[in-house]
Amino acid sequence: VQLQASGGGLVQAGGSLRLSCAASGINFSINTVRWYRQAPGNERELVASISSSGNTDYADSVKGRFTMSRDNARRRAYLQIDSLKPEDTAVYYCNVWFRNRDYWGQGTQVTVSS
Repeated sequence: VQLQASGGGLVQAGGSLRLSCAASGINFSINTVRWYRQAPGNERELVASISSSGNTDYADSVKGRFTMSRDNARRRAYLQIDSLKPEDTAVYYCNVWFRNRDYWGQGTQVTVSS
């Protein structure tokens, strides 16, 4: 199983980014995909998830600004981040739970300047 996250970068506050998570080695369409983030000195936190049926859930801190989607044919999940804030600065990781263990992508850095 491999997950590859991409799309991070340096943006000004108020800007947008679209993160992508590409999966291989799993039956992607049946798995819930999650996005986590970890800021320096903080624990990794769950920010968004999307079920196999497309139901999404978001942390309160990102509701209304983050939108998660998936393209099962392309084996990808996406995280659209709008109205970025400096406190969104973190490394963002995609995750799936498969065969009783967690799999993580390598992370993509999002840095928001004020």
